[in-house]
Amino acid sequence: MTSSTDRRIRPGAVVGIAALGVAGATLATSLAAGAVAVTMARRIVTPPVDRDEDLRILAVSDATITLSPTEDSLTPGQYSLWFNRSTGHARIGEILAVAPDSVTRTLQNVDFGDITRARRARMSSWYFLRPRDLGYPYESIDITTPLGLAPAWYIPAADESSRWVIQVHGRAVRRSETLRAVTVFRDAGYNSLLVSYRNDGDAPGTADNRYALGSSEWQDVEAGIQYAIDHGATDVVLMGWSMGGATVLQAATRSSLSGIIRGIVLESPVIDWVSVLEHQGKVAGVPPFIRRAAIRLLGEARGKVLTGLGEPIDLSMLDFVRRADDLHWPILLLHSDGDGYVPSAPSRALAEARPDIVTFVPFDTALHVRLWNYDAVKWTTAIESWLSLAQAGNTAQRA
Repeated sequence: MTSSTDRRIRPGAVVGIAALGVAGATLATSLAAGAVAVTMARRIVTPPVDRDEDLRILAVSDATITLSPTEDSLTPGQYSLWFNRSTGHARIGEILAVAPDSVTRTLQNVDFGDITRARRARMSSWYFLRPRDLGYPYESIDITTPLGLAPAWYIPAADESSRWVIQVHGRAVRRSETLRAVTVFRDAGYNSLLVSYRNDGDAPGTADNRYALGSSEWQDVEAGIQYAIDHGATDVVLMGWSMGGATVLQAATRSSLSGIIRGIVLESPVIDWVSVLEHQGKVAGVPPFIRRAAIRLLGEARGKVLTGLGEPIDLSMLDFVRRADDLHWPILLLHSDGDGYVPSAPSRALAEARPDIVTFVPFDTALHVRLWNYDAVKWTTAIESWLSLAQAGNTAQRA
């Protein structure tokens, strides 16, 4: 008889315990991977509540501001600077000096908030916050969408015109993002309609409070097209920024009002969501099998419980490299190879697939939806030239 302190573990028991250990580790790993996939999928479709202020404000004078060096703060151009948890806003310009631990830029103006007391900030591409910043007459209006009244800004052309451009902002921002495009279109004789859409914080939300990545938001763009038609539009150009690009492509290919569309402008657009999600997951260090699992969750009915989506998203319908033949309008496509957030490869692929309708203007260095900020002259000239050609083509077609 052996004592309790002298017991030996039989060889067969060792194998069994080892198997349990491996099984437990495998289960734990699978659960962890599943949790990461769910988190990634939910983050993609959930409107953010807060913004990360990733810049440290090191010094402020009347005309300069010194920030910690990051990819944002080291990129040339003119930008918004939000501080104190978005309770303050300033505009910053050219880089004046760079040191190993700092970058000094011009401080163009402070719109509101006390920047001298701020310690952290974040940069954004908006630059203009309200239509009055542009100095043009404008109206705040409401557009009747399937979910209710959605606010919009209407900025008329200098002279009476039946040409309209409808501006559609990107994911996790609001229509202020698109104010940068008003001047170039206004100078070309276009009325500008800057719309909001479901779950963007301005327009009515859906029951699930989730982005559909363009697959349902297009209906609110269609409502904007109807508003333009009701107010005399005979020609409509759609311009979409980032996810707004995916949204206007859906509107163009799914709306019964698409006959009035004369062209599409895409700024840093999402042409194929799978490529974007793969890219963002890779940058974040998410393993490929977890990235694929997150993407599957978005498209599967059983994934709704985990993602919070009211309906699954058909990502194949959002792939306009694959659907290139469904496009029948002149398209101006502006994208930076330095985007960092939405890769330019799908934009290039679409341009290669449809050289007959796509005018592709590449940028470098500029970050996501910051092409105007980085090189306003190139950006503006590209749109001016394309509009001139598009208008000439439309006139010839009618003749």
